[in-house]
Amino acid sequence: MVDADQTFVIVGGGLAGAKAAETLRDEGFNGRVILVGDEREHPYERPPLSKGYLLGKDDRDSVFVHEPAWYAQHDVELHLGQTVTAIDRDARTVRLGDGTVIRYDKLLLATGAEPRRLDVPGTGLAGVHHLRRLAHSDRLRHELTALGRDNGHLVIAGGGWIGLEVAAAARSYGAEVTVIESEPTPLHNVLGPELGQLFADLHAEHGVRFHFGARLTEITGQDGMVLAVRTDDGEEHPAHAVLVSIGAAPRTVLAENAGLALVDRADGGGIAVDESLRSSDPDIFAAGDVAAAHHPFLHHRIRVEHWANALNGGPAAARAMLGRNVSYDRVPYFFSDQYDLGMEYSGWAPPGSYDQVVVRGDAGKREFIAFWLKEGRVIAGMNVNVWDVTDPIQRLIRSRAQVDQDRLADPSVPLDELLA
Repeated sequence: MVDADQTFVIVGGGLAGAKAAETLRDEGFNGRVILVGDEREHPYERPPLSKGYLLGKDDRDSVFVHEPAWYAQHDVELHLGQTVTAIDRDARTVRLGDGTVIRYDKLLLATGAEPRRLDVPGTGLAGVHHLRRLAHSDRLRHELTALGRDNGHLVIAGGGWIGLEVAAAARSYGAEVTVIESEPTPLHNVLGPELGQLFADLHAEHGVRFHFGARLTEITGQDGMVLAVRTDDGEEHPAHAVLVSIGAAPRTVLAENAGLALVDRADGGGIAVDESLRSSDPDIFAAGDVAAAHHPFLHHRIRVEHWANALNGGPAAARAMLGRNVSYDRVPYFFSDQYDLGMEYSGWAPPGSYDQVVVRGDAGKREFIAFWLKEGRVIAGMNVNVWDVTDPIQRLIRSRAQVDQDRLADPSVPLDELLA
């Protein structure tokens, strides 16, 4: 048991930080637990911000990890609306923005990521949005309501998961939507051209316009309001609002200033941690979007910006802080909901890592499973409107077994039989 006079500090008020605090208490730690978050909101989950909450289907309270009273009940000290400005590794202290200095025995950095910004004229106009925080979703929801009421036009820069989920939400409000994407399909670098086209077709059927192979170069306006956007191929698109959705960057400035080892930005960035989520300083750990962890199953360092990684990574880091033997080897997982399409993705198949895609089911009806293979072995799988298959997909991935591709593509063959 860790001594009761020890202090564990968590920097980051998102899901990873909140679940780490919960795990420390669940595992019997009876020292001080201090959580510092730079938002005034209690820790909340981010997927609803582009899904149910943005759509108006989920109420505000549903996004929070715990009820506000939970923190006092479990003796978790909160410093909300505060930033950590510096870490003194020799003194083992953190300094807050108001000058408060807190000593730690173990420190968890769960600082997350922040939206990448467009460096083009017009980004300061009213009606230009990013989506990362609850306040962003509140503002965007209000904007979409107005656009739907007035037959307004939303332009989305970036055809990734967030951009597509917001496009679906905007259409549900009745707004006109144009997506500008530099690749030939949405999700091109995630799913490849064939499956990226499937999502393009889905959105086109719901009235979304795409402009592929172009980049947004200017947002024009009048009296501080958005009027249009221009792209590098000379096109102009009407717009009353713009969502910039071109990815996120890990928030590593605090770690960098403290001299912790980082991963090069070209390799995804993030705080370099081992399989127990421990950084180059043995008393400092990282979890969630900011952590670039050595994955013991994949034999590769990866940084995953998805809900499941925060959900599971925070508790794993907490156990490691307690001195437990931790090997964080979860198969990466994420999900998305767009119109009547729901999907789950398990695995890790970045561009160039696979040599074949096998589809089981009817892609035309959008009821199928896609498998990414390398040398006959499944390295990732995505189920679309097919449910209760995540566990067998992940077992296939973990098995590293070479599979019969005809049987893999045959819906009548149970997935677990492919391991026989």
